[in-house]
Amino acid sequence: MKAIRIHEFGEPHVLKYEDLPEPQPNIGEIRIRVMAAGVNPLDWKIRKGYIDLPLPITMGVDVSGMVDAIGPGVENFNLGDKVFAKVLQQQGGYAEYTISNASHAALMPKTTNFIEAAAVPTAGLTAWQALFDIARLDKGQTVLIHGAAGGVGSFAVQFGKWKGAHVIGTASSHNQQFLQSLGVDEVIDYRTQRFETVMNDLDIVLDTIGEDTFERSWDVLKPNGFLVTTVAAFPEGAAEAHGVRAKRIVSQPNGSELAQIAKIIDERHVKPIVTEVLPLVEARKAQEMSESRHVRGKIVLQITSNL
Repeated sequence: MKAIRIHEFGEPHVLKYEDLPEPQPNIGEIRIRVMAAGVNPLDWKIRKGYIDLPLPITMGVDVSGMVDAIGPGVENFNLGDKVFAKVLQQQGGYAEYTISNASHAALMPKTTNFIEAAAVPTAGLTAWQALFDIARLDKGQTVLIHGAAGGVGSFAVQFGKWKGAHVIGTASSHNQQFLQSLGVDEVIDYRTQRFETVMNDLDIVLDTIGEDTFERSWDVLKPNGFLVTTVAAFPEGAAEAHGVRAKRIVSQPNGSELAQIAKIIDERHVKPIVTEVLPLVEARKAQEMSESRHVRGKIVLQITSNL
């Protein structure tokens, strides 16, 4: 099979288009014939060596495709099922075949194609776990989402509206109409307005930007509000000093939560946003675009031309 691998950490030139043996599923695993693979900031962070993993590495964690082989003990999938999954970093998604733990995969939404489904796992799970598993967002609460037009942000906006929350997003003016199409209640142009001068007493802030944006978010929360970040590290005791709660999220594979997300996609409450589709051989370009941090929605690699 063909796959995108790295044998050293570094810039995009270290990505290599290679031949590999097809993997075989073990107990509790399925093999997926990959049709499309989502591109995430995690991918280029791994490529640069920010995460300590043994080399060589097959890139990518988000996939959609068809169940091609089933390991012992798997009873919830059949050959030919259309699935999507967040696979483990050691298994890789930028490849014609990959292995997933059966518990990490779910049946694709019936209303999406493979390209759209591949955009969901990491970004969708990150937004879902941040808002619901960690911050416990509920109807009537107010949530501020930094980077609302990005992969995680665009899912978070839609999840928040589905839940019945008042959703505010920070983004450039270029993305205002896009976010309004997703249902956002208010958009703050981070280039012309400082959110902390117009926001206060919020229940939840979801930060996907970090740095100064994260630091300025403490004071817009109500007492005991929740600051969830996908990127920032903060010193022990910082949340208590501000009278709020805080946690950094690292999303985890979860097939049952993917199934819940698939259900609300099929109910038309949420739609995956894909703005760029590239062939597998253009993985370098895809990661360069992701690293620019100015992508609306998601980038997806099309693994096969027969979709």
